[in-house]
Amino acid sequence: MSMRHIADWALNVANLRGASYADARIVDDRSRGLATKNGKVSHASDGESLGMGVRVIADGAWGYAASDDLSRAAVEDTAAHAVAIAKASARVKQSDVRLAPEKAVTAQWTTPYQIDPFMISVEQNIDLLLKVDSELRSVAGVTMAETNMNFHREEQWFVSSEGANIRQTKYSTGAGYAAHAFAGTEIQKRSYPTSYGGQWQNKGYELIQELKLVENARRIGEEAVALHQADQCPEGAFTIILEGAQLGLQIHESIGHPIELDRVLGMEANFAGTSFLTIDKLCKLRYGSDLVNVVADARQEHGPGLGTFGFDDEGVPAQCTPIITKGLFTGYLSSRETAHTIGAERSGGTLRAEGWNRLPIIRMTNISLLPGDKPLTLEQLIASTDHGIFMQTNRSWSIDDKRYNFQFGTEIGWEIKNGKRTRMLKNCSYSGITTEFWNSLDAICSRDEWTLWGTPNCGKGQPQQVMGTGHGAAPSRFRGVKVGSAFRGN
Repeated sequence: MSMRHIADWALNVANLRGASYADARIVDDRSRGLATKNGKVSHASDGESLGMGVRVIADGAWGYAASDDLSRAAVEDTAAHAVAIAKASARVKQSDVRLAPEKAVTAQWTTPYQIDPFMISVEQNIDLLLKVDSELRSVAGVTMAETNMNFHREEQWFVSSEGANIRQTKYSTGAGYAAHAFAGTEIQKRSYPTSYGGQWQNKGYELIQELKLVENARRIGEEAVALHQADQCPEGAFTIILEGAQLGLQIHESIGHPIELDRVLGMEANFAGTSFLTIDKLCKLRYGSDLVNVVADARQEHGPGLGTFGFDDEGVPAQCTPIITKGLFTGYLSSRETAHTIGAERSGGTLRAEGWNRLPIIRMTNISLLPGDKPLTLEQLIASTDHGIFMQTNRSWSIDDKRYNFQFGTEIGWEIKNGKRTRMLKNCSYSGITTEFWNSLDAICSRDEWTLWGTPNCGKGQPQQVMGTGHGAAPSRFRGVKVGSAFRGN
């Protein structure tokens, strides 16, 4: 029995029960997660999940139901249940659901990859992680080493009552590690390639080879130990340079979340609040300096980001939406249902769900700060900075629920004096207000320094959905930023 046949059972029942629109999403998920701690395997899992979610509109309201039983009786019951929920919801609706028009397509799409990660043996994966672990702990003073590696394959069939018939297969790979050094009353930590599980992209096993995990391990261990002897980060207003991965998280928290249109409209405030970016600010707010150009880009040509796909979870093709254009706020993340609230004629294609048993909601795609258009390397950027602090790798973050006031801490910093990187600094932090911060940006490195970083663990919604997002960034310089107060808890 084909997946198309199974989806059609659901659509037929929804139609018979009075749905004006219906879609069925069948998802076959496979994941592998491996981790080590101090020379031992600390986690190993291999999981698979298959099920269907049915979304309908009846009497102008949404209904949703899901099942892991794909027998005909169960699928038809699920569709009937979705319609019953929609009709019950319609009794308390404020207005009818309006879907922006979208041409129904028949298509297949797969993440480009070179090596299927599930074809590499678990033994080989663990052997690599233990090699990294051994390198980290060969450095005197490293008291804990942690490594991880993760693979994910999601095969999805999407069929709608409008005629869409889309099959997508998405692969993602992630890996990273951290060295901890505990001495006296302080723990210092260094992560590679970045923190929160390392680097993740929509690629196959080739990403693991590109990351050069073993080759960088000793340096990371040495830096973790050296931080204990480093000077405390100074306090005051400073010029700061943020490396790409740290900037990626800054983009995620202070641009990515506030542009989610469901948050702006108050439709989704459960997990992480609302947004300062009310609709009256569109095309009026000066979000950043003239150098700030940010896009929401899910297209393959943007790169192998965790927010890259062929179609979103309501069948809308991947798009590029200008979010900030030469500093001006120009766009939101939207869906078919929310497009009309900003005067858009079609969805921005950002509706996604974690698995088959969750209702798709607006999620970040790849929210990226475009690189500078003039040749500029990180070393040149440092050389052109008289006095400042270069900060690397996020250690902590905090931002209010409207995404306006924030504070970030990094694992390591370096003082810059007369255009040269000088002493190492520990416990670095910086804080600010979103729009003031982005308006203080005065230099961005060029394309050669730009990387599409992956955030695999973005939480949103209730019940919570954890999704992957991408953030392209190159090292950038900000003037007059408040530095150091986070360490004192102010």
